Amino acid sequence: MTDLITVRVTAREEQGDGVVLLTLASMTGVELPSFSAGAHLDLHLTDGLVRQYSLCGDPQDRQYYRLGILHSPVSRGGSTAACALKPGDKVQVSAPRNLFPLVEEGENALLVGGGIGITPLLAMAHALHLADRPFALHYCGRSRQSMAFLAELAAVPWAGRVVLHISDEGSRLDPKALFDGAPDDSHLYACGPEGLMQALTDAAERAGLAADCLHQESFTPTAPCGGEAFEVSIPALDVTVQVGESQSIVQALAQAGVRVKVSCEQGICGTCLANVLEGTPDHRDQYLTEEEKADNDQVILCCSRARSARLVIEVFEVE
Repeated sequence: MTDLITVRVTAREEQGDGVVLLTLASMTGVELPSFSAGAHLDLHLTDGLVRQYSLCGDPQDRQYYRLGILHSPVSRGGSTAACALKPGDKVQVSAPRNLFPLVEEGENALLVGGGIGITPLLAMAHALHLADRPFALHYCGRSRQSMAFLAELAAVPWAGRVVLHISDEGSRLDPKALFDGAPDDSHLYACGPEGLMQALTDAAERAGLAADCLHQESFTPTAPCGGEAFEVSIPALDVTVQVGESQSIVQALAQAGVRVKVSCEQGICGTCLANVLEGTPDHRDQYLTEEEKADNDQVILCCSRARSARLVIEVFEVE
């Protein structure tokens, strides 16, 4: 498991509709571990909750980590606990991890954020400006009142590259127009609601944008766990269970009395990572890299399944 860092909340600010901006600093005043644009960290909250939030500050500033968190009305406890943090509180975080990085190639970057999906793109804009690379940041929201970071975006050195698309002002994003006249080597980086992401994907395909030039991250990832039933065995615990068509491995093991430690339950934090001793996983997570998935020697138990009739695994965290 990743070593954790204890940080202190130094500032808390509410912006837009239900968005809380948290500033975190080292307990000792030393620089925090570096991060690259698009990275996130795991925020370890009360009652064993772990949630992932994108770093939205300038990657050059290592004195602070900055998070923008939407207090979800259907929170399972994570965003409620995160948004309740206040200056002076201590909290543990992981080292930053990047599953949504900028690529070196490409002379033009189109950054599109919908709602709270703007957070990783802010760090990207800072990095692209520093590297003197051309880009435009498109920020989509229902209304000005619902949108965070507006005052900040008006004051950054690259404010002229920011385009606001505000639905109730009649300036909604036109995905087709986004690609009209864009250079052939453009890369699209998008984060936002499912509808926006699909519209951008469709427009990119129609515009002839190569698949490897399309980069997306969902801020509410979902990993379907359904599929054909299969068997899971843990030799060290002398346990074998049948995982039903609509069950996760975690759920099947819990019915047999084996409570695997989980946090996000969405396949993005790695808490329920297990070794695969036999069989072939059906990877449905966003935690393992493509190379790690190809090795087929690890599996995320909260969402992934099996391509083979049987998986033999070794678990690390059991409650």
